[in-house]
Amino acid sequence: MDALLWLSFGGPEKPEDVRPFLENVTRGRGVPPERLAEVEHHYQSFGGVSPINELNRSAIAAVTDALARHGIELPVYFGNRNWHPMVEDTVGRMAADGVRRALVFPTSAYGGYSACRQYDEDIVRARAAVGAGAPDLVKLRQFFDHPLFVGAFADAVRSAGEGFADYRLVFTAHSVPRSADVASGPPAEGGGRYSGQVAEAARLVAAEVGVADYDVVWQSRSGPPRIPWLEPDILDHLEALAAKQVPAVVVCPVGFVSDHLEVVWDLDTEAAAKAAELGLGFARAAAPSGDPRFAELVVELVREQLADAPVRKLSDFPVAGRTVNGAPCAELCCEVPRRPGAAASPPAP
Repeated sequence: MDALLWLSFGGPEKPEDVRPFLENVTRGRGVPPERLAEVEHHYQSFGGVSPINELNRSAIAAVTDALARHGIELPVYFGNRNWHPMVEDTVGRMAADGVRRALVFPTSAYGGYSACRQYDEDIVRARAAVGAGAPDLVKLRQFFDHPLFVGAFADAVRSAGEGFADYRLVFTAHSVPRSADVASGPPAEGGGRYSGQVAEAARLVAAEVGVADYDVVWQSRSGPPRIPWLEPDILDHLEALAAKQVPAVVVCPVGFVSDHLEVVWDLDTEAAAKAAELGLGFARAAAPSGDPRFAELVVELVREQLADAPVRKLSDFPVAGRTVNGAPCAELCCEVPRRPGAAASPPAP
């Protein structure tokens, strides 16, 4: 292998980027115009800058250092699906630099269309844009049940809960259309591939924290109202908890790897405000990308491919998500949803 490609979603870095970025994200996906305007307001509330690119650059620096500590000489390239640096441009630069074969780390821990298969499509599109000289690209596997991922979240939950004598632990992940979840493969117990993996990650984190009773809810819905999405929504769930006289909540964004805009807006802003309105104590656990264990996790995934290192995982879910040049990794794995609009991507990470 000649390099590692860090493949992410992308986000605007100045106010004038916001609208074209959102149009890139939502093109052809049936997101209502009023939702687009609402999300644009979210970005402008933060100066038109998403934290996601800077969070990725920080994580890339940590991974570069971790690779060096392990004696692995791989330059790390950065490319995005929806905003600069665009993955097509990055793969073109890799080809110009003489990279002929590279690993790809997508910044999503889960299966499903938007969380996994769409990154395969990014790889196919980028290689097609570059043409015959494009490097072979091998996408690393899903890691929602990796012990380092689980451990980082567990410690973040413990830290967030330190200020409360009693609290309810609530896990969140990005909602998707129910049709997309069903389409993402043979359903796991209690849901499709994506929702089943989120539920399993929540179970693993809760078990490590020592919490037996907890909730899994959803956030950041963006699609047309006519299409059913995974529920309950975090804001509705906070109302239900307040009605039960729960004193406080600790929210763990188990579906996300970094504290990007959907975390800081939907949770730190909207959910925190709703909790205050309801008289609920509120704290949010940090996402793991800034934890040193996250860089070590990436190195372990790399070593699985370079050195046949053991696959470390805490669940019985099959090892999935590894693809070569964007080819599907297994039959029925993370299929493209069949219904129009069902694959609506999140507009505001």
